[in-house]
Amino acid sequence: MKLQRFALALAGAGLFAATAVSGTAVAADPNPSVKSRIAALKQQAAAKAVAEPCSSLLGGVTANGAVNSLEILPGKPPKVEPWFDFKFYAAKATGTWYLAQNASGSQLYYYGVFIQAGNLYRHTTYINQDTGAVTPKIAKVGGGWASFKTIATSNYSITAPRHAYIYGLNANGKLYRYSQVGTAVKSLGNFAGFKPFKALTVVSENPKYDTLLMTTTAGALYTVRIPVTATAKPVLKLVRKSGFAAYEALTAHNCGVRGGSLIVGVDHDTDSAYQYAFSKFNGTATAITAYGKAPAVLSGVTTAPFTTHYDQLVGE
Repeated sequence: MKLQRFALALAGAGLFAATAVSGTAVAADPNPSVKSRIAALKQQAAAKAVAEPCSSLLGGVTANGAVNSLEILPGKPPKVEPWFDFKFYAAKATGTWYLAQNASGSQLYYYGVFIQAGNLYRHTTYINQDTGAVTPKIAKVGGGWASFKTIATSNYSITAPRHAYIYGLNANGKLYRYSQVGTAVKSLGNFAGFKPFKALTVVSENPKYDTLLMTTTAGALYTVRIPVTATAKPVLKLVRKSGFAAYEALTAHNCGVRGGSLIVGVDHDTDSAYQYAFSKFNGTATAITAYGKAPAVLSGVTTAPFTTHYDQLVGE
């Protein structure tokens, strides 16, 4: 099973650690003693980008809490390899699912956040590496999330200053940002002017800023660079004027060694996924290759990109 091969690769690399906090496993930050391992990780990531085909890993969460996940490989049309399906919890919106291991390497799990019934929850979804059985466990973070249309998460984990943010697109037309430190979530304010926007995902994360990729209801595509400085304002750049109106969700994964991205737009009305390759984002000068519709049904009311704790996005 592809998931088991992925798990074995992670276990062999020995690059993931975790600690238990209030019943939830949280991936631990690296410390100075593992600088050499981080350097090796960067080299491995570069080699992987050259040696292996790019792909998009994502999962749809249905209204009754089922998850169906798949890998989409670029081509015309794209190729699809099913990953694994399992029972989760109903979710209105979900951030990225990050794959990690505990300190001993004996436990593999995904972690992330999602919205259900107006509440924000943190999940730790454990995976049995022998049987492939999946056991999700959740903890309520807090209420007041009913008016959020969708969320996305960033996780800059390589070097200091590190950050983990939640970005929430609210029905009131504002984009909210929250920090995640351990199990605590803290409001970092909001930005007005996002009423026309519909879907979002993170395409770049580094010590100075995160960049979101966002669509409007009219179909335009923008990058939104948000500095980590609390008082700084977002910088919007138009990528395309039209063509992206159908998508209620976006996912992003790195592709190649020049900052390219594989983007999947998900039309939840038709349970369809469409894959694109983007050069490093640079406004309207960004090059796009449209691979078309993936030959698979991606059912769900929200879609999550799957990645690992140390896989940093560099799309802009």
